[in-house]
Amino acid sequence: MTVFRPRAESAAPSNSAFESPEQEIERLRAQVQDLTARLADAEALADRDTLTPVLNRRAFMREVQRAIAMARRHNVPASVIYFDLDDFKAVNDRHGHAAGDAALVAMAARLLGGVRESDVIGRLGGDEFAVLLMHADQEAARLKAEALSALVAGQPVRFASVAFSIAATYGVREIQGADSPEQALAEADAVMYLRKPPKGR
Repeated sequence: MTVFRPRAESAAPSNSAFESPEQEIERLRAQVQDLTARLADAEALADRDTLTPVLNRRAFMREVQRAIAMARRHNVPASVIYFDLDDFKAVNDRHGHAAGDAALVAMAARLLGGVRESDVIGRLGGDEFAVLLMHADQEAARLKAEALSALVAGQPVRFASVAFSIAATYGVREIQGADSPEQALAEADAVMYLRKPPKGR
């Protein structure tokens, strides 16, 4: 006598059950590309300054370290320009902190507009910025710093109903193969401080 026993329900087939090997490979490749893009976006956000469209201090120091390695291994010249906005506290006091933020954004935008794609700009904190110039010795960096300084001060910053001028003092330091990122920035900062008007120190 034949006994009827109901067949056990099978699990729902996966998407890959209907894919050819080529289709499955293509699907996996697309997933990897999507994940790679997401990771790149996350890294870019982690490297960007929270206010301005330039690198934050951590990411900028990483780029300086790379430049030092290039100088040490391949004798590739590079220089750092250290910028500090003049009388930034006065901007905040007279026009408010939102106007101060507008000044920082304008400073970053003007620096970005005056450098090459191969150069790197970072906000080190507060009203301090730095520019890393690849393939630039001390004199080339000094000339670029002069041009950038003129660009920063070239037109007023307009915010709400007010307009105010900004200017920045700079210090230049050519990178050496024996440097550390901290040393290169500190020495550029020291040169900037010596050039700053006494009132702004």
